[in-house]
Amino acid sequence: MPGTRKLGRTSDHRKAMLRAMVTFLFQNGKIETTVSRAKEVRAEAEKMITLSKANTLHTKRQVYSYITKEDVAKQLFNDVAENKYASRNSGYTRIYKLGPRRGDAAEMAIIELIKD
Repeated sequence: MPGTRKLGRTSDHRKAMLRAMVTFLFQNGKIETTVSRAKEVRAEAEKMITLSKANTLHTKRQVYSYITKEDVAKQLFNDVAENKYASRNSGYTRIYKLGPRRGDAAEMAIIELIKD
């Protein structure tokens, strides 16, 4: 269930961090972060792609209110939802585990959008 990990942040900070990470994921295609953050980003990113596939006024307003950059949200509606994932029902992201980080031994991972 998404939203159950606190990630050591207050709720406002956590929501802002996840919004920024999801925006960065759609902008660049992949992110290197910790495993627990990657799992939370996966849940939110898949929600945004599923909403953008519906392409109604209501879903556009929901996506624009979550994604922090307008051009990234437009790209999500125009390119990602219509072309890349039109035939796919779910599973738009992939997480690769990298191993422990050198400084604090946190488990690191790469989350990326699946190229289909």
